[in-house]
Amino acid sequence: MAEKSQRISGVAERYASSLYELASAAKSVDAVGKDLDQFSSIVEGNEELKRLVSSPVFASSEQLGAVAALAEKAKLGELTGNFLKVVARNRRLQSLSEIVAAYHEITARERGEATAYVQTARPLTAAQEKELAATLSSATGKKVATRVTVDPALLGGLIVQVGSRQIDTSLRTKLSTLKHALKEVG
Repeated sequence: MAEKSQRISGVAERYASSLYELASAAKSVDAVGKDLDQFSSIVEGNEELKRLVSSPVFASSEQLGAVAALAEKAKLGELTGNFLKVVARNRRLQSLSEIVAAYHEITARERGEATAYVQTARPLTAAQEKELAATLSSATGKKVATRVTVDPALLGGLIVQVGSRQIDTSLRTKLSTLKHALKEVG
């Protein structure tokens, strides 16, 4: 669920920090990250689940039951499943995408990595993603973990954000710039 770089609330940061500490102690940081990504993609792929997670209309017990059933069906690890239940019980599911993003940022920071949020018009192949990560690593001097999302509205190219630096080579932006330049001329 973690798309491009976003401001992360203090609540999401605290939940993610707690989960990271537990995962680190259990030596399951990577497994928890994969579980969170799996759960997030399941929710993102289902409109009813998205509504259940984001809407305050549903009771905590309904959200908790759905999260517990989904965690079991997806065979998520015990730590991740319990964490998601706590998040549901505390009525924080609407912050789940921020929590997941914060968890990945903490993980990367602890490993001395930088996280690059990449938006592309089409899915990248494994080779393209590897080449992009290598290029970003040489530019930043750190190992770079990429978080890729697909946004067909870009038309072509990509947008890369690493920390506070952003590079936008999307066709959408280039066309917009050209449009403004033509308005100034005519």
